[in-house]
Amino acid sequence: MIDFIVSNWVMRASILVLVFAIVAFGGLFLANFIAGRVATARGLRAIGETEAALTHEGLARDRRRTAWTRVIERIESSGLSLDDTRGSEIEKLLKSAGYTSPAAPRVYTLVRLVLIFALPAAFVVLSLLAGRQLSVFQLYLVCAILGLLGLYLPNVWVRLLASGRRTKIINGFPDSLDLMLVCVEAGLGLEASLDRVSREVATTHPLIAGLFSETVLLMRAGASRDDALRKLADSAGVDEIRSFTTLLIQSDKLGTSIATTLRVYASEMREARRLRAEERAHRLPVLISIPLVVFMLPTMIGVLALPAVVLTIREVFPSMAG
Repeated sequence: MIDFIVSNWVMRASILVLVFAIVAFGGLFLANFIAGRVATARGLRAIGETEAALTHEGLARDRRRTAWTRVIERIESSGLSLDDTRGSEIEKLLKSAGYTSPAAPRVYTLVRLVLIFALPAAFVVLSLLAGRQLSVFQLYLVCAILGLLGLYLPNVWVRLLASGRRTKIINGFPDSLDLMLVCVEAGLGLEASLDRVSREVATTHPLIAGLFSETVLLMRAGASRDDALRKLADSAGVDEIRSFTTLLIQSDKLGTSIATTLRVYASEMREARRLRAEERAHRLPVLISIPLVVFMLPTMIGVLALPAVVLTIREVFPSMAG
């Protein structure tokens, strides 16, 4: 048999091709296996780094809250109350901006009080260092304006944060609903779906992941599903999520399919997001027309009218003068 293989070139070629195929497929399989292990290791490392970053951020936030709480307790122990008459409104505004600490309203009041006196004091110190001589009226006027700015700047800042947070939640919520729909159709319950989606969107939509995680923890702590979902709506401060939680509560009470509810509402939210994008696109020509009119129109008028003005000055005016 060996002599026949050695003497026949067809058999030799076939054996060489077979050996080459075995080596090539073996190398390809080994390369794919190593690449898969490397990708898995990178994914696990990325998840570990994300969890470590979130844990570090949470610990840092807790330390900041503890420091602010100590400062507030020392100030209030001296006899100065930081409670506001509009405490519920301020608390609601701060929650919509992401400040969920119980001490957040008092910290907000403290910051406003400090800025009312800090901005005028900084202006007076800078004026003295610069050697400016200001009259009493000028000093009073500037200090009054700076005091008003110190009173309203924290409010404006918190409202901007609340608006940005609301926009991020609204833009990322349809994707989370799609993932939740996939989980529900795969056989998971509402609590398990919320937990799974919160872990999936932890890096892309951390605000929604935090809201869902808080809801899951409330359910596991013994709160009813209705109370946990209402808490989710209050924490988000977004009308779309409030409507979503209302639909879930009604579906749970009436016994309808949660998957159908999620599918319909996800479709509506995607349509609403598309309409918002179209609205912004249609608003662009109006916004662009303002700089065009302010900057380009005077230049165009000058370019078109300048030759006529030069010709008038050189020819018409001397002719009229005789």
